[in-house]
Amino acid sequence: MTALRTSRSGRTGQYLALLGYLVFLAFPFLWLISTAFKPPRELGSLHPTWIPENPTLDNFRQAFDEQPLLRAAGNSLVAALAAALIAVAIATPMAYVMARNRTKLSTAATGWVVVSQAFPFVLVIIPLFLILKNLHLINTLFGLIMVYVVWSLPFALWMLVGYVRAVPRELEEAAAVDGAGRARTLVSVTAPLLAPGIVATALFAFITAWNEFFFALVLLKTPEKQTLPVVLTHFLGAEGVADLGPLAAAAFLATIPSLVIFAIIQKRITGGMLAGAVKS
Repeated sequence: MTALRTSRSGRTGQYLALLGYLVFLAFPFLWLISTAFKPPRELGSLHPTWIPENPTLDNFRQAFDEQPLLRAAGNSLVAALAAALIAVAIATPMAYVMARNRTKLSTAATGWVVVSQAFPFVLVIIPLFLILKNLHLINTLFGLIMVYVVWSLPFALWMLVGYVRAVPRELEEAAAVDGAGRARTLVSVTAPLLAPGIVATALFAFITAWNEFFFALVLLKTPEKQTLPVVLTHFLGAEGVADLGPLAAAAFLATIPSLVIFAIIQKRITGGMLAGAVKS
């Protein structure tokens, strides 16, 4: 009986901790939505409320009138999708080789991949800028895409190595007995089981590129090429005073693509994991 009570109290504590964490994560987003629909009078109130008393869409209209949000969102979408697809296409075969050939070199490479994620952006921006300038890729979406691919590739590789190691070797050995080569085995046997990992990695690369600000600010000069995070800074005045209503409305719209994409594929990720467990 005592053990049962201890188990229940421990489980209750875990649920409370999870609930607190969810509230911690949801608070900024809910406050952002509330601010996006508040008129200027409520935004300047000394007693803010969660729910707008007089909700309005004027902030959204003003945001679209003041800044080219659709064009910026299109630039961000192109850069994020291209970077995610290219990073996954490169990382998948590399992860397979590193996971199936465990040598000192592959172990060192994996360690370097993890360490490279600790490098700050400022450390690499100057040599990166000079390289892109010599290649005439400054102020181009293609140059920005290449930067996003290189920056997201190490973590994508690290994620996919773990997924490859979770695929039983027996399946590949059975394919080899049937006469399939390494390439055929990777495409027909391993890749379907890696689908959840590939989707999760692509989602990570997409969100990273979609939200990235620093590289886009430095490498893109003309307004026609700027991405959405850079355009959002235009709602700040010359003295650093933010136009809260339009800024909140634009920021809320900027979060929608990531939420929609995750909502669409999260069931497929879970279903793919369960299917892979059954197959193995």
